[in-house]
Amino acid sequence: MPSNPVRIAVVGVGNCASSLVQSLAFYGGEITGPLPTGLIYADICGYGVGDIEVVAAFDVHAQKVGTDLAEAIFCAPNNTYRFAQPSPTGVIVERGPTLDGIGEYLKDVVPESDLPPVDVEQVLRQTGAQILVNLLPVGSGQATAHYLEAALSAGCAVVNCIPVFAASDAGWAARFSEAGLPIIGDDIKSQLGATILHRTLVQLMRERGISLTHTYQLNFGGNADFQNMLERKRLNTKKQSKTRAVTSLLETQLPADDVHVGPSDHVPWLQDRKWAHIRLEGTGIGGAPLAIEVKLEVWDSPNSAGVVLDAIRCARLALDRGDAGPIDPACGYYMKSPPVPREDAVARAALEAYLAGTTL
Repeated sequence: MPSNPVRIAVVGVGNCASSLVQSLAFYGGEITGPLPTGLIYADICGYGVGDIEVVAAFDVHAQKVGTDLAEAIFCAPNNTYRFAQPSPTGVIVERGPTLDGIGEYLKDVVPESDLPPVDVEQVLRQTGAQILVNLLPVGSGQATAHYLEAALSAGCAVVNCIPVFAASDAGWAARFSEAGLPIIGDDIKSQLGATILHRTLVQLMRERGISLTHTYQLNFGGNADFQNMLERKRLNTKKQSKTRAVTSLLETQLPADDVHVGPSDHVPWLQDRKWAHIRLEGTGIGGAPLAIEVKLEVWDSPNSAGVVLDAIRCARLALDRGDAGPIDPACGYYMKSPPVPREDAVARAALEAYLAGTTL
């Protein structure tokens, strides 16, 4: 047990939560020597991965609710890569409110618990949670608002990993600032995923004097997230978030018809693997055409876990320092839709300065 734990509550015990909890077991010991594969930072201002402790978890799935978190993370439809077997945590998954958390394409694969929802604020207070980590399905706007309200009332910081705008929403940002609580969001970047790769190629073209004329990013996979996103009305904020992450680097915005970024289909046999196809077309000197095509294959949820580990520790650091509202350096580096978009190198420098205590 760490002497000064970073106490987190996890909302949504899906594949991303599975990868996060597995990471805590995999990297739980004291880290000395070279930086282990898979981590961006072994230590963030005195906080290691082993200092993170899950004290509460919420879900609606009948087989997950009432089950130890170490067991619930492997309950179907979870299907991500297994790289660690966590010991029983003693944290029993609580029945959260459903609201809009289950979409049309998930209702047949996520059997709802018949238990009544718990009082989320009360659980957060009773467990001493310091940071609420939002890992709900895409499109869960009402459910996210419910948990944000509970976090504000309970005095918890928030790491918003999904594309429902909170840190980048002026209303929520003001409320967290007024409450003296930090929030980091929105929509977690993968460690090396389609968004960061796409952004890097856009930036490279820009720096080398190539004018981008058309681009697309088509993502598909076999997890419940892709199945959920077959319901197109749940995709509005996801498409906005992913598109904004790419187009924010452009000095001159492209017409909407010339940019397409977003999920395209669900292929069950891929499980939690994601395949991303990226194409960029542009012109160089004299209008000579140029095109780049890239295919990226990743296990989707483990690809986000290392970034979530960092964002959690940055949120705890912000709590320690008394920083409130959106923590812009962490949002800018770790999130697709931060309140203040930055080029990745600039965002990394701003984060390094924040960690060093020289600026917010």
